[in-house]
Amino acid sequence: MSITQTIGEKGEIIAQNYLIQNGFVILHTNWRFGSKELDIVATKNSCLHVIEVKTRTSQFWENPKDAVVRQKQKNIIYATEAYILKFNINMQTQFDIISIVLDGEKYEIEYIPDAFSPVF
Repeated sequence: MSITQTIGEKGEIIAQNYLIQNGFVILHTNWRFGSKELDIVATKNSCLHVIEVKTRTSQFWENPKDAVVRQKQKNIIYATEAYILKFNINMQTQFDIISIVLDGEKYEIEYIPDAFSPVF
């Protein structure tokens, strides 16, 4: 396992715990549709939340949320459409980002609700 995978997995666990502590119900993690992946799919207050988790170490120069570029957003939206059809979901959908910066055992977390929209 590469160090990048380890950092990413640690970030996703932190994100899941944060969501659960804040009243979300997690439906799926790392749900795949072909080569596309949804990091976390959860519900809260009758809304489907598709959450992209980006984790970096404190030595990394880019803010994690800046890595969710337009093409990444399109891939998430495409996979979400498949998810909604597969599970016959009929509720408002929101695309969120959780940005995590790790510094040893400490971390900073930023939850960005409604971070992007499927309208381009």
